[in-house]
Amino acid sequence: GGGPLPAGLAQRAADAGVAVVRTYGMSETAGGCVYDGVALDGVRVRIENTRVVLGGATISKGYRNPVHPDPFDEPGWFRTDDLGAVDDSGRLRILGRVDEAISTGGLTVLPQLVEAALATHPAVADCAVFGVPDERLGQRVAAAVVVAAGAAAPTVAALREHVAQTLAVTAAPREVHAVASLPRRGIGKLDRRALAARFSAAPA
Repeated sequence: GGGPLPAGLAQRAADAGVAVVRTYGMSETAGGCVYDGVALDGVRVRIENTRVVLGGATISKGYRNPVHPDPFDEPGWFRTDDLGAVDDSGRLRILGRVDEAISTGGLTVLPQLVEAALATHPAVADCAVFGVPDERLGQRVAAAVVVAAGAAAPTVAALREHVAQTLAVTAAPREVHAVASLPRRGIGKLDRRALAARFSAAPA
């Protein structure tokens, strides 16, 4: 708990006959308030410019030491730092976080979507996507990949082609770094900042 379900874990759980319920919430919402994309009774969900905004009785009234801009400035609502979408059936899908989005060539790339695409490549055991500085694009999309046992390290071209099958080519990584493991912090969340700092000087 506490972070996105790692790529491939849901499928491995299903293959093992383990039922997984995805919950979404935070301290400001008194814990989980959306289960498998469906809000609890009394919880309201809306999307503003892809940002998730939550309302209802479980929402805190505000912070003891308010921040600016104040995510509680609209009474009864909390503007999260999460990006999401609601499908035609009314289910919420979390796409990523505002502070992790990569701005490349004037376009926005959400690393979690790219990771999900990369994870389906047979040579990828684990992966993380992050932005690094680029003089022309502002940022370029980079990926750190843990190579699957017995597989050869995939090339940038191969992974770009693979990602472009399901996402816009803009989202495809322009550089790929093979690593033994991915840096994590706290309860296992990916440390994208550590990866960005490590590979920011790497050539495109």
